[in-house]
Amino acid sequence: MDSTMVKKEGNKVTLQIKVSAEDFEKAVQKSYLKNRKRFNIPGFRKGKAPRKMIEMQYGEGVFYEDAINIALPVEYDKAIDEHNLEPVDRPDIDIEEIEKGKDLVFTAIVTVKPEVTLGDYKGIEVEKIEYNVTDEDLDAELDRMRDLNSRLVSVDDRPVQNDDNVIIDYKGFVGEEQFEGGTAENQTLVIGSGKFIPGFEEQLIGANIGDEVEVKVTFPEEYHAENLAGKEAVFQVKINEIKFKELPELDDEFAKDVSEFETLDELKNDTRKKMEDSAKDKAEKEQREKVLDKAVETVEVEIPEAMVDTEIDNMIRDFDFQLRYQGLDLEKYLQFTGGKIEDLRKQMTDDAYNRVKTSLTLEAIGEKENIEATDDDLEEELQRIAESQKSTIEKIKETFKEENFGYIKNTIKVRKTIDFLVDNAKLA
Repeated sequence: MDSTMVKKEGNKVTLQIKVSAEDFEKAVQKSYLKNRKRFNIPGFRKGKAPRKMIEMQYGEGVFYEDAINIALPVEYDKAIDEHNLEPVDRPDIDIEEIEKGKDLVFTAIVTVKPEVTLGDYKGIEVEKIEYNVTDEDLDAELDRMRDLNSRLVSVDDRPVQNDDNVIIDYKGFVGEEQFEGGTAENQTLVIGSGKFIPGFEEQLIGANIGDEVEVKVTFPEEYHAENLAGKEAVFQVKINEIKFKELPELDDEFAKDVSEFETLDELKNDTRKKMEDSAKDKAEKEQREKVLDKAVETVEVEIPEAMVDTEIDNMIRDFDFQLRYQGLDLEKYLQFTGGKIEDLRKQMTDDAYNRVKTSLTLEAIGEKENIEATDDDLEEELQRIAESQKSTIEKIKETFKEENFGYIKNTIKVRKTIDFLVDNAKLA
């Protein structure tokens, strides 16, 4: 194999690669052995015809296409290693010379990882982020705990009020026609939750059990069902049940019921401590993001479109996985929202660009500062994962397997690089 870098323009590199006549002949012979069963040659059993006879019958280049597919990837990878290139996309291949007994010559135009010009990433000045837990915050958290431990109590001696849970039947009409999806029985609705069409819930206030209420609404212009968007509708609603949320008293008994503590004061102290720890974690996370964003801003880099497209592919795959976890998939999501995959990709473009730039920035800083993930770092990370999953480090190693350790090490290296930036930042 002989390769030459013909030219480099930006992130595009053109390579001319020669495959020796001997090596290409080996690839053609491999193609013949793999494909000979496909050919019927008079006088020979199927799959037993000599290569020369097949070439005479079908042409000298009958095996060239497959031979190229055999030879090119190997020789292309050798050329990439020889010129120390990092491709970020598949190459565009053009066959320049191909003839029996002669070298195979082809060009490969490949998009490579861009060069990153770092700015002054040490001593970055950012505002210090702090979150303090106030008494009001604590009260709100305790109210949330009361709400989680509340119970619904049925009432039959008063009409519907705000915050009530009502059980209703309804039928929806646009004009005289009942529309699809506008009918339900024994549907639970919290008055004031805003879960239904604007104006719907308010019109049920004051109704009693057994009442039939005519609710008039107008669907929002941006409503997901295009046939209903902006349309006026009438719902025939029947009130089946009225329930209100009864909150427990905030006292020692409540503390005993919802925690391992005996008194309300102990519960409050523990809750405040957890909230303060959470606030500290939140502040540290946002501080790291702020410092990293500033570091990325100092960088100059021409990002290839291929890298952004690849990142969008990853984001869409992750989004589809999240949807499947929720019982949907990407196709159903697009049908429900009336969107197109092209629109989704466009929405993700800026975020994908920033992710790629951030990744390139961290990689460049890590290399310049000689930041590495050691074997000890890997061992500590695996131990941390084992503890978080209540497992043993041996089982975690079996789960991840050694071939995935490189990915874990890279994650550690990224974290250590961000640590370096934060440690060297100036927090005002």
